[in-house]
Amino acid sequence: MFCRYDLHSHSTASDGTLSPAALVRLASEAGVQILALTDHDTVAGIREAREVAETCGIQLISGVEVSVTWSRQTVHIVGLNVDTESRVLGDGLQTLRDFRDWRAREIGKRLQTAGIQNAFEGALAHSNGTLVSRTHFARMLVERGVVEDERKVFKHYLVQGKPGHVPGNWASLENALEWIHQAGGEAVIAHPARYKMTRTKLRRLFGEFQELGGEAIEVVSGSHGRDDCISMAKHTNDFGLLASAGSDFHSPENPWVALGRLPLLPGDCRPIWDGWSGVEAGASRLAG
Repeated sequence: MFCRYDLHSHSTASDGTLSPAALVRLASEAGVQILALTDHDTVAGIREAREVAETCGIQLISGVEVSVTWSRQTVHIVGLNVDTESRVLGDGLQTLRDFRDWRAREIGKRLQTAGIQNAFEGALAHSNGTLVSRTHFARMLVERGVVEDERKVFKHYLVQGKPGHVPGNWASLENALEWIHQAGGEAVIAHPARYKMTRTKLRRLFGEFQELGGEAIEVVSGSHGRDDCISMAKHTNDFGLLASAGSDFHSPENPWVALGRLPLLPGDCRPIWDGWSGVEAGASRLAG
């Protein structure tokens, strides 16, 4: 049995390969009933997704994935049920998109120095024309045959110490949570097991997040194994946080991260959706 919630997904509004409309249709076909669109640092795809969701019978959750610099490391905070018209959230996200634009051009310059011609223009061609991410550079380099797959692009070109690396300068954890809460939303730490942190540092992140009013941890994720889910469920109880579930879906070309194929939440944690009106509580978690 699979979880009918998927509270972390991406469209062409950021670095996904499907339009918001196509993403919703695919989610419906996959049996997802409650879907959150959480594009990186933008809510631009929500309106289109909502229009299609109404015809597909899917409940769409307005979301966003906010880029954060915490303890000199990039982490992602998902905002769920946000007001897309919030000025505080909109202004905050705009600062991140401005930095993304500068970073993309700087990555292009550094890759040019490394012998890769017209790198920025190539990445731009893979994007929606307004938001260019490292993923777009990765797709461009794979298309050109420079490397075999996107993971190798990051390993050899875009991480620290490699030719195209540009350090992130994102929102503070405090600011990210303020933007989300000012927009009436709930904050979730995305795919925490993916961060290269010691257990002590990860728990420090959870502690600061909880003290700032954060609501949940993404216990079930497309990048979490079974042991990760069990471990993250324990952390939710230790810190009095709720549990979320999201695939972090970007593309149907990556079948290992599929919509509608998330395992149920462990039964010893409380789902974030239990408090949502109009949503059947507890239907996507294992019995305790």
